[in-house]
Amino acid sequence: MNCRSFLLPCVLSLPWFSVFSLHAAAPDYFQIQVVDEQTSRGVPLVELETVNHLRFVTDSAGRVAFGEPGLVGQTVFFYVRSHGYECRKDGFGFAGTRLKIEPGGKAVVKIKRINIAERLYRLTGEGIYRDSVLLGEKTPLAEPLGSGQVAGQDSVQTARYRGKLWWFWGDTNRLKYPLGHFWMSGATSELPGMGGLDSGDGVNLRYFVDADGFSRPMARLGVKSGPVWLDGLLTVTDEAGRERLAAHYAHMKSLDEMLDHGLAVFNDDKAEFEKVAEFQLADRVRCPRGHPIRRRDASGDWFYFGNPFPVARVKANLKQLADPSAYEVWTRDGWTKEVKPFDAAEERRLMKSGKLKQSEARFQPVDVDTGKPLAMHNGSVCWNDFRKRWIMIAVAQGGGPSFLGEVYYAEAPELTGPWLRAKKVITHNKYTFYNPVQHPFFDQAGGRVIYFEGTYAETFSGNPVATPRYDYNQVMYRLDLADARLNAAR
Repeated sequence: MNCRSFLLPCVLSLPWFSVFSLHAAAPDYFQIQVVDEQTSRGVPLVELETVNHLRFVTDSAGRVAFGEPGLVGQTVFFYVRSHGYECRKDGFGFAGTRLKIEPGGKAVVKIKRINIAERLYRLTGEGIYRDSVLLGEKTPLAEPLGSGQVAGQDSVQTARYRGKLWWFWGDTNRLKYPLGHFWMSGATSELPGMGGLDSGDGVNLRYFVDADGFSRPMARLGVKSGPVWLDGLLTVTDEAGRERLAAHYAHMKSLDEMLDHGLAVFNDDKAEFEKVAEFQLADRVRCPRGHPIRRRDASGDWFYFGNPFPVARVKANLKQLADPSAYEVWTRDGWTKEVKPFDAAEERRLMKSGKLKQSEARFQPVDVDTGKPLAMHNGSVCWNDFRKRWIMIAVAQGGGPSFLGEVYYAEAPELTGPWLRAKKVITHNKYTFYNPVQHPFFDQAGGRVIYFEGTYAETFSGNPVATPRYDYNQVMYRLDLADARLNAAR
């Protein structure tokens, strides 16, 4: 993924006493807070633009600290727009609001949520609560302006390990130069109810950093050149009975060309991953990948892998994870070894040739609103106690306002489907939101309320304008599974 440069706002370059001075001067700002009319909660990632094209984007609390000296005392019109939200239009069709700008004043702007899922906050990058800090408002994070000197981070992998949550990201942008690093960043956080924040409030990330304070590489694996990406992150017991953190690694030459791949295990003493096994380059199925699912049944304790559809599995122990011959793949006859999986791509090939009907497919859901088949890109699958079904959060490729930013919810009675119907829960207008993942350790109300995040980026979108601070960073959403609109996905 190409890195992008971000500007560090002046507040971070000031000494600590100047930050307190900013707080003291907070009444000079005019506060605009954009809220969800359904919940009255502040909405992040809302763009406000003046008639002369001054653009402002709300922080994670939905706030803008407006301090334009030339507009003090004037009534100013703001166009208001946000992915999956609408602002009421006036008689001429302009979606926005007029506000009288007064020093120390405050205005609340209500917008209607079109998305079924609710946007909550940004997890990574600089200036997460930038405007709230300028306004002297309280924020939930220990480091509300960001941590680890991170400007942007790609595609998260998360696992519960040794009483904490462990977070790893792909290519990471830094603030002091357009190139960051490409060997996985890492951080830990406390679990909700065990020292961590409520799932709806945010995540206090503690990064592994280098001597300069920048998020350091966690998976160099001895490579001299080329990025290293991790996926399939999981915890497993080794032969000595110790809990270990393991993942699939992919050593890349480019975005599309892989040099080698295999299994890596975390060395707790060095706080970095180490290569323990290399797999055949041609076999991209018999390995941990995507977001693993652990399931115990009469046949044993298994890890299931796929992205998003689970089509490979292996017994849940470290020795077999490192042995490609121990993996089984899904076919129309069940789980077996030494054959190709009967996955979504194979189903589409057979459907195109007329050898398989849509009604016979297991991995070809249709959009419940349009009836059109969906080509699911990436996502995650989890068991849900509230719905008593396997549920999927995944992005569909193409077929909407964005090429790779339309997020769907689906259900199935079994891991292997059939996944028949899907309901859109998030939309983006010419912007990307890829590699979404649900975090079951954040579930609330017995699984009725779930949380998931994804990478918000202009990459692959065709949009020439990247959203300041938010671009190439992780954004969290919340979804209430009691919403009757989701029943169509059964």
